[in-house]
Amino acid sequence: MKIMIAVDASRHSDVAVTFLTRMRWPPGSRMTVVSVLPPAPLAPPDALGPGIGAPAIDPALHAEELSRTLGTIARAEDILRSAGFSAGGCLLEGDPREALLAAAQREHADLLVVGSHGRTGLARLLLGSVSSHLVTHATCSVLVVKVPNAP
Repeated sequence: MKIMIAVDASRHSDVAVTFLTRMRWPPGSRMTVVSVLPPAPLAPPDALGPGIGAPAIDPALHAEELSRTLGTIARAEDILRSAGFSAGGCLLEGDPREALLAAAQREHADLLVVGSHGRTGLARLLLGSVSSHLVTHATCSVLVVKVPNAP
């Protein structure tokens, strides 16, 4: 079974990874940890000097985000491997919804796993819902793992 798990630097992703380690999967199952890095951040137009209108990529911000994202993928891979699973990682760039859908289809994933951020109302309207989009548009099954309510 090909299982793709989307992670970010949130508690919700940590819960989803832990959830996977507690489940029994068919022998030979392979986990692929993916994270999506948004396109490189842009520096404010004035950072290039007065009168220069085109923003430039801020390499320091991009490098920082890249390092953090690669660390997130590596930690999830380590957790899955420590639990005895075969795991690899992949860094994607772009809109998380579309990048995850394309990766799941390209890799012929049987299951796509995401953590739910649990946004509702205005926050969901403004920020969108990656998990909702994946459930609606993925060609494979999607498992949305929620953070249990704290006592």
